[in-house]
Amino acid sequence: MQSANANTQITVTVRHEDVTESLRNYATKKIQGLHLDYPKIIEAKAILDVLKNRHHAEIILFCANHIVIDASSDSKDMYTSIDETIAKIARRMRKYKTRLLKKQRANRGKDTIRHLDEKVYASDFLDNLNDEEEATHDPDPMIIHRESYRLRTMVKEDAIMALELSDKPFIVYNNERRKVTQILYRRNDGDYAIIEP
Repeated sequence: MQSANANTQITVTVRHEDVTESLRNYATKKIQGLHLDYPKIIEAKAILDVLKNRHHAEIILFCANHIVIDASSDSKDMYTSIDETIAKIARRMRKYKTRLLKKQRANRGKDTIRHLDEKVYASDFLDNLNDEEEATHDPDPMIIHRESYRLRTMVKEDAIMALELSDKPFIVYNNERRKVTQILYRRNDGDYAIIEP
């Protein structure tokens, strides 16, 4: 748990008023007092502004994973504005953490296996299905892995050699002799097969 934000770079900017050391220390202490597990605060900026009868405090937190949390509030006292802004940020951070934990709980175990609802059908129901009804019961296919290949130009024998040297199930290449793109793959019986458009 991140118990304090002691190493966080904190910048306090005051507009339309002279910065007092007590005001700067108060804002810095309040920002350092935010206790978080996630997200880790990397940098914090406090912008304090005085406009006629109101004191405006805005705090922007730059956190890990490119998360930016900001809040602002107005009141008749700058210290009150800072307190209200810190309270808003703490609420938002708790809300974000709760949503993140709920999302992680919901996705737990679904990273590697695609879970489908199991349905039991009687055999006579399955026999009476036509193709359109059967298509409505099939789940949508899911892309689980994407890989990019550098398309090399080679002859079929070189492609077989490259496939034997790699642990990949197939190789995509441009056939030097036929001038077409081909996919060479290893069959279950140990032989090779070629797919071409």
